[in-house]
Amino acid sequence: MPRRSSPKSARRARFAESSDEELLTLRLCDLPVDLKGAFIRDAIAELRAELAERRIALEPTFWVSEEWFSPDGIPGIAVPFYLCHPRLMRLEKRQMFEVEGGSRDWCMRILRHEAGHTVDTAYRLSRRKRFRELFGNDSERYPDEYSPKAYSKRHVLHLDSWYAQSHPAEDFAETFAVWLKPGSRWRARYEGWPALKKLEYVDELMSEIRGKPPLVTSRSTVDPIETLKTTLGEHYAQKRARYETEQSRVYDGYLWRLFSQKPHGKGQAAASFLRQHRADLRRRVADWTGEYQYTVDQVLQEMIVRCRELGLRVAGSRSETLLNTLLLLTAQTMQLLRGRHRRVAL
Repeated sequence: MPRRSSPKSARRARFAESSDEELLTLRLCDLPVDLKGAFIRDAIAELRAELAERRIALEPTFWVSEEWFSPDGIPGIAVPFYLCHPRLMRLEKRQMFEVEGGSRDWCMRILRHEAGHTVDTAYRLSRRKRFRELFGNDSERYPDEYSPKAYSKRHVLHLDSWYAQSHPAEDFAETFAVWLKPGSRWRARYEGWPALKKLEYVDELMSEIRGKPPLVTSRSTVDPIETLKTTLGEHYAQKRARYETEQSRVYDGYLWRLFSQKPHGKGQAAASFLRQHRADLRRRVADWTGEYQYTVDQVLQEMIVRCRELGLRVAGSRSETLLNTLLLLTAQTMQLLRGRHRRVAL
């Protein structure tokens, strides 16, 4: 007799074949996702192996939620739902232009960062005097904005946006992540940097707690996906709103210098030129600044709209215009970065 598929497997098959429009109507709590998907399962296993190799006797709790985060007081890590199923990763890509943690390297960088939070919580490291001297007061309020210093050597470089500079807790988590990564050669990489003292302190701390059971052992979870009633459509509307620009209008003078001030010239319309190169510009500026592609795209969209309203056209060399557009877009995105704090973890 032919083998029958189970109702659960049939449901998963229908889910995988659903259109974007159908998926956006689903509630998060109804998504057939868990941590058994190959991509996230293998990444978590790799992190556990790295912690075990360092003899850190902590096994963080993992659960599925909306976003990446590690809650205060709980040595655990919430994993975004889209990493649990390839169909949801494709949806995330179409909705946000990228998948945060969607490659193995990117995912491991975030997991090591979050592991730093869990180790801090589990062993109450931020209460130590030396910790506060090097990293600052962990209980400080998260700032609404911060101005990263791109060339500072007082902080390690791990996640984008110079994230170690945003808060003492993130500074420690980033330093721990650099220390934890196999083969990172952090002593050589940060030789001569003030940040090396932080790495050496983390090395001392980890030697001290090696093999010791954690002091905080809560297995609680926060906002597990089975409790979230928001639809995927609502989720992405809220997520895009967080990354939209508040003060991203490009002054007309910049555009007039970049393109022709003669609306009825013979060159390609500036709005059309920007749309033609939109994906490449968005990707390159996002890679350079560490900003989300969605945020960069908002700046580009406003440039396109204003160019259309002014009737501007490409007047000079296309390659030179493209380069100058890239520089202007990068500068405007960096201005946004200085005015907004992008939180990766709690």
